[in-house]
Amino acid sequence: MNIEEFRAYCLTKKGITEEFPFDEHTLVFKVMGKMFALVALERLPSQVNLKCDPERAIELREEYDGAITPGYHMSKIHWNTIMLEQVPPKLICELVDHSYDLVVSKFTKKLKAAFDAL
Repeated sequence: MNIEEFRAYCLTKKGITEEFPFDEHTLVFKVMGKMFALVALERLPSQVNLKCDPERAIELREEYDGAITPGYHMSKIHWNTIMLEQVPPKLICELVDHSYDLVVSKFTKKLKAAFDAL
């Protein structure tokens, strides 16, 4: 999967915005204003950061040694860095869904109501 395909998949999700809040090289995807994915546009090989359940994060890092690592510049417990070209596209989509779902599950009642109304 390349960055364009990754971006296209993220944009299929409900309530998504994309921004450059940190610098012009880090694309951030948010659901209702909450980050769930970051893409380092100028890093090679291409990589993304995704939120992940801590136990699953450890399992993925062990299974995909070097291709999935603790989140670069993020909480090493809750975020993974994924090398896009080294991980199967189907798994990347599953991990995007997982990150998105984790963020949505933590919404306040007010934010959840606004999300549900979309």
